[in-house]
Amino acid sequence: MKASRFAAVTAVAGTAVLAVSSPAFAHVSVQPEGTAAKGGYAVIDFKVPNERDNASTTKVEVTFPADHPIASVMPQPMAGWKIDVTKSKLAKPLEMHGEKIGEAVTKVTWTASDGKGIEPGYFQKFPLSVGALPENTDELVFKALQTYSNKEVVRWIEVQQKGQEEPENPAPVLTLSAATDDHHGSTTAEDTAAETAAKTETTASDDAGSSGGDTTARVLGVVGIVVGAAGVAYGVLAGRRRSTGSEA
Repeated sequence: MKASRFAAVTAVAGTAVLAVSSPAFAHVSVQPEGTAAKGGYAVIDFKVPNERDNASTTKVEVTFPADHPIASVMPQPMAGWKIDVTKSKLAKPLEMHGEKIGEAVTKVTWTASDGKGIEPGYFQKFPLSVGALPENTDELVFKALQTYSNKEVVRWIEVQQKGQEEPENPAPVLTLSAATDDHHGSTTAEDTAAETAAKTETTASDDAGSSGGDTTARVLGVVGIVVGAAGVAYGVLAGRRRSTGSEA
């Protein structure tokens, strides 16, 4: 009896733990592919899991933060999904590559075009190339809406407050890393080309020096052989002259 009661209590406790941890595990999230440095560019993935057993996710809407606008947002084509990018005018234009940008992306919407969407038991990543990332914040909060085939809409819009527990439907948060020297997080194409050219020039110089040294050695060797042969011939002729004089 004691053993059966213990097993029942353990099972109930385990179910309770799963019920509590499930929302935190299955919420919509965003992560960079590599790093997302302040002032640079990055590819970020919105991970959308299907939390329902009897419906598919057919639409995902991600709203960009208005207080930190991003001028360049490019989605990656995805089979089975129609992608719409919404832009809005900015109250204060952004400056990017020496040019002023008067509008920025405010929302990206993915809609299942084949009717399947994200089926129960699966998740989907929605990648975006974004930049330039702001330099005056440590994180970006994106609010997302997840629509199911049964018309249910889950609003992932609750902002995490410091010192408080995670909300039931938290908004995706992208953490930004420290800015890099070139604001791109990696070596630029120009730097790579310059480095390659320098290595090529050094190698060519070394090869030329080595080739010149080999040529000089070969010339000296040939001269030495010629001089040696001339010396031998002179010695032979001198010996013959002495022999002829002696006989006379």
